Amino acid sequence: MDNVDLPLTLSEVTIVDLVSWIASGAMIFGGIVPYIPQYRQIKKTENAEGFSTYVCLALLVANTLRILFWFGVHFELPLLAQSIIMNFTMMVMLHLCTRVTQLNEMSTKRRAFLAEPQQGKHHQKDASSQTEPETVHRFLDFDHRYFWKWTKFRDYIQFMCVFTLIGGYITYMCLDYPVYVETLGFLAVFVEALLGAPQFWRNYQNKCTVGMSVKMVGFWTSGDTFKTGYFLVNKAPMQFWICGLLQVGIDIAILLQVWIYRKNMHPIAKPAKPI
Repeated sequence: MDNVDLPLTLSEVTIVDLVSWIASGAMIFGGIVPYIPQYRQIKKTENAEGFSTYVCLALLVANTLRILFWFGVHFELPLLAQSIIMNFTMMVMLHLCTRVTQLNEMSTKRRAFLAEPQQGKHHQKDASSQTEPETVHRFLDFDHRYFWKWTKFRDYIQFMCVFTLIGGYITYMCLDYPVYVETLGFLAVFVEALLGAPQFWRNYQNKCTVGMSVKMVGFWTSGDTFKTGYFLVNKAPMQFWICGLLQVGIDIAILLQVWIYRKNMHPIAKPAKPI
């Protein structure tokens, strides 16, 4: 009987391990899948107005905090790997959005320049003034009015470097304080849970969802549902699954906006300057 039971037991363990590996792989790489259709849509239309880059800010901050939280509480490695890969993905999204925004601004200024009367003073304009934006907003200007509305991609890199270094230093100094570590973990998952809020607000302001990838939100919903279940099954810290439920709720609210604004093909007013 022992010889009969042994292969069955080994087979069961193998299946369990296989399922575990698949689930871990889905956790690591599944988070970036929703942004593939949004990336392709922005690249195809050369227009980033429908996508809120504050989604990128929320995810960059949340995943950086989660990485720092790992040094205080060694949660599962797939979650740590997911955070690293997600940060890279958000920087790719920001690079595309800033490039598209710059191209659109230069195209608009070029058309305006060509439409002006061809007077002598216009012929004296420098070629660079025809293509460069009149105002360049930089992170190092420390102007709160243009926070996360910077002109160049490098300013977003500078911000994340400063944020990571300051957060890393504070975490290093406070690792022996459980209250700090638990608060850090809560902030990480809470900020991530609110990542859909900027998109929800932009849709509400525009009273339409044109420019936003519905596939992206659909992937959000399915991925967040899976992720929340993963947290519960693997007994992740309480902060993870509570905020997971909040995240699913925001995803559903955005899907409701798609239905409510389904007949609106254009924003009711000129949307805010792309960021």
